[in-house]
Amino acid sequence: MPGPGNRMKIDEKVEHPFRILGRVLGFVMRRYAVAFIVVIIAILATSYISLQGTLFQQTLIDDYILPLVGTPDPDFAPLAGALLTLAMIFGAGVVTSFIYNRLMVNIGNGTLLDIRNRVFSHMETLPIRYFDTHQHGSIMSVYTNDVDTLRQLISSSVPEFISTIFTVTITFISMVRMSLMLTLVSVLMIVVSFVVTGIVGKRSAQYFGAQQRNIAAVNGYIEEMIQGQKVVKVFCHEEKNIEGFVEKNEELRSAAKSAHGIANILMPINGNLGHISYVLIAVVGCAMALSGESAGMTLGTIVAFLGLNRSFSRPIHQLSGQINSIVLAMAGANRVFKIMDEPSEVDEGDVTLVRVKEENGELVETGERTGLWAWKRPNWESGETELIKLQGDVTFHEVDFEYRENHPILHDIELFAPPGQKIAFVGSTGAGKTTITNLINRFYDIADGKIRYDGININHIKKADLRRSLGIVLQETNLFTGTVMDNIRYGRLDATDEECIAAAKLCNADGFIRRLPDGYQTMLTGDGANLSQGQRQLLSITRAAVADPPVLILDEATSSIDTRTEALVQKGMYSLMKGRTTFVIAHRLSTVRDADCIMVLEKGRIIERGSHDDLIAKKGKYYSLYTGNFAEG
Repeated sequence: MPGPGNRMKIDEKVEHPFRILGRVLGFVMRRYAVAFIVVIIAILATSYISLQGTLFQQTLIDDYILPLVGTPDPDFAPLAGALLTLAMIFGAGVVTSFIYNRLMVNIGNGTLLDIRNRVFSHMETLPIRYFDTHQHGSIMSVYTNDVDTLRQLISSSVPEFISTIFTVTITFISMVRMSLMLTLVSVLMIVVSFVVTGIVGKRSAQYFGAQQRNIAAVNGYIEEMIQGQKVVKVFCHEEKNIEGFVEKNEELRSAAKSAHGIANILMPINGNLGHISYVLIAVVGCAMALSGESAGMTLGTIVAFLGLNRSFSRPIHQLSGQINSIVLAMAGANRVFKIMDEPSEVDEGDVTLVRVKEENGELVETGERTGLWAWKRPNWESGETELIKLQGDVTFHEVDFEYRENHPILHDIELFAPPGQKIAFVGSTGAGKTTITNLINRFYDIADGKIRYDGININHIKKADLRRSLGIVLQETNLFTGTVMDNIRYGRLDATDEECIAAAKLCNADGFIRRLPDGYQTMLTGDGANLSQGQRQLLSITRAAVADPPVLILDEATSSIDTRTEALVQKGMYSLMKGRTTFVIAHRLSTVRDADCIMVLEKGRIIERGSHDDLIAKKGKYYSLYTGNFAEG
């Protein structure tokens, strides 16, 4: 259960925010370069049209409205034409604004689609070690909360930033040309606004990073509680779990309150600074006009400049108002890219698994389904390849392993499993039984020694091909959303319905499957929640059977099945194991009496080995476990 050591620090910062922003924009440009260029053009057009509308107010007042004041018989036709021109200018701005907003919705959602696809695709390449050391709920939070924070950044903040840069630039030039003195007043207030934004934004960014991490912690805690709900109920741990959730939820509330509380004061502060700027410019402009110090300072000029000042300061204030979305998106993007930057599982193997057939006593590669497989190993000296028949001969030679540096788990493991033999591992919990099987399929790589498969160092075999040659049934069953047939076919995607049914019959699963509402087409959801634990395990065993591998790894495969069901499954598994090298981790010692070799492990070392009768005769560790009915898994 997560403890105080998992509490997030608020002083952790997002490093290299501009680099992160560049990577986000890289995703945008990868698929939507043309659309994004159109957006930029539309944004620039909108800003330019808005500026022209503001500048036209000076002409409207000085050339069309003031000349009509006091005229006995005014002609309103020129004024009407000017107003029509102004309406057309602003109408064009509405059209360009609609274009870029509409496009940004498509670009934003499409980019999020790409990012989620990329994160998931990369996640599938990560080693098992990553998932063992990272909370699953935290990883899930990346797909939901963290990726979604980028929506506002892409669809709103980025266009706002582009619009601000262009608008501020062309507006500033127009303001300088109109009045340098009034421009200095406007710039002074903008500088004050920048200082305030910088101080507040720097502080809020720290809290937004903490908010995202706390969201991940809450999600991870909820996931743990849902998965372990039966254990919670059995041990009456509800109140304690509620306390734990309340504590984590309070940490999230505190971080969110601090982040949004600080960020949200930016808009009113900058808004009031804008009002002050507006008043100062009006006062200074009127004083200049009345004093006659500036010949060009007319009523139209003052009105137009006030409009320019609003066009100059408003984008900056709006951008500062986006600061909470920006820093939140940076925190979210930082967590997204952390997953994407995790190193993929290393695979330097060059030996592949291919289908073969025998012709004149020799192996020949073929694309047909012959039931025969061979390792295709390149010979670097001759430049040719050789085919080595897949038999399932597995050996360990002086193998050492450690999950963490200087914390060894296995010591000097020697193991010989000739083709077709059944090797059983027994011993107390934590002795290293499951670890050995994890090394065979290269979920982890050894620290020292060698593991050979049909005489080939497994480090030279491509991991996908190595695992394709193995059938694994784990103690924990994992079923996926889909039909029963789909879950069986997960063992071999090209298996026919007939082959799946044959595998189910072999493992004695066919009977209960046909009693389901829709038989093999019954939908399974929630990891097979509508099945009993024994039925789920039967499907897991059937899935391994349909793979038809030469090597089987059974990690307490019948531990969740009752005695009666186990007898049926064992009968099917004996047929399944026939002719295959099989590694069995024993839950009940009575199930491994017929093993060709039983290995007793203790503290990562093989302390006894031999057949059941040999080990009983020795009256050692195995004898005490067997006769005392002590069978820890």
